[in-house]
Amino acid sequence: MSDNPNLIWITLDSLRYDHTSMAGYGRDTTPNLQRIADRSEGRTFSECIAHGNWTLSSSTSILTGTYPSHHTVGLDESTKLTPKLRTVAELLKERGYATACLSDNTHVSDATGLSRGFDRFSWLSSSTLLETAGVKSLAKYALNVRKHSAGFTLDDTKHATPFLMNEVGTRWLDDLRDEEPFFFYLHYNEPHRPYYPPLPYLDRYTDDLDVSTEEAAEISMEVHENLYEIVANGCDLSETEWGALHAMYDAEIAYTDEMVGRLFDHVRSLDLDDTIFVVTADHGELFGEYGLLAHKLCLHDAIINVPLVVHGPTDVTDADDLVQHADLMRTFVEAAGGSTEQLQGVDLREEAREHAIAQRGGASFESLLKYNPDFDIDRYHEPMLNCLRTDEFKYQTSGERSELFALPDEETDVRDRHPETAAALGRRLDEWLETDGQPVDASREAEFTDAMERQLRDLGYVD
Repeated sequence: MSDNPNLIWITLDSLRYDHTSMAGYGRDTTPNLQRIADRSEGRTFSECIAHGNWTLSSSTSILTGTYPSHHTVGLDESTKLTPKLRTVAELLKERGYATACLSDNTHVSDATGLSRGFDRFSWLSSSTLLETAGVKSLAKYALNVRKHSAGFTLDDTKHATPFLMNEVGTRWLDDLRDEEPFFFYLHYNEPHRPYYPPLPYLDRYTDDLDVSTEEAAEISMEVHENLYEIVANGCDLSETEWGALHAMYDAEIAYTDEMVGRLFDHVRSLDLDDTIFVVTADHGELFGEYGLLAHKLCLHDAIINVPLVVHGPTDVTDADDLVQHADLMRTFVEAAGGSTEQLQGVDLREEAREHAIAQRGGASFESLLKYNPDFDIDRYHEPMLNCLRTDEFKYQTSGERSELFALPDEETDVRDRHPETAAALGRRLDEWLETDGQPVDASREAEFTDAMERQLRDLGYVD
């Protein structure tokens, strides 16, 4: 990796690895990500493990290079980054980098402190569209609303935003190429639920369903709107309903993949020297695993095993090893000559990771018990959940109990069959929690505006 390379980092929301083309999924959902990985200087990582189970904790880990229990953001519902930790953007600014962030998710915003260090920052939402995108881009979007979104509907939750993300992103890139080196971070909100792809993609994967495309789309919306009630009652969905849900989710992935491919091609057209292009996800998504939907309550691989595609001169070639986002950030900042004192990842040019750690804050069952007082909360961990994952095993523990799974099986506790492994991984995790896993500071309350609160409700974070 050369000194001071540019870094373009794209985080896609809620994309699980096993629904991508790189994982050999039955549907070719991410041909563009596969294309980027297959190019010279491209690669894909099969075991990238997210640090957290949802956007706030995971994105903070990405943008600070630290673990959830250390930065503490997202372990509670509404928390903000402590000034005792610097963002990667702040670290790179010290090295002369121009920094920019375009976010389509409230959790990556001023409210949570993750905008710190960015020279240019915009949160893309219905309340900021005109200011961020501009009249020309909005007019262009309106003309293409049937091609790149749900058509003319007042239901904001059905509208897709990657087209606008690309419109703004390409414009910013045209400016940033005159300010090299630069760090440009983009957070796309797709394929986060509700799963409602643009009209041309609605029927992409519905041929085998027993219902029409329109009915499949409405099933997906109904599941989104009634998610807590559905989970509370055991995710009792029919084969057709599961099929509709998967079809809409996969179609959202396919559309977002197309837009990421277009952005990558624009970057290539700029002839930027020494530019690293990263595409990953903050977390995955559950489709019935542990009797759950979305991405709460557990640390199943459906949530924490996310795609990671890297293109550019990184000197990181072994894509079969465990890797975490903090590792890639550590490697990049190290190469740029930045301060790595706070960063908790490993330099992937010199060191392989023996295990990955993922964390989930304390669980609340109130939204589920409201619909079903008999919901089996004993199946899940209520206190903070910590997970240590190797290639073969996943060990997880909370204040309630510990479990050991022999991957890929995450249902059968095998501590009795592998007591030495359970003991060794338990000691390793305890040691980590007592050192690097300690909080750097107490959490602070996030400062969401009314518009941000509305987006959180639309995305299902608030019941």
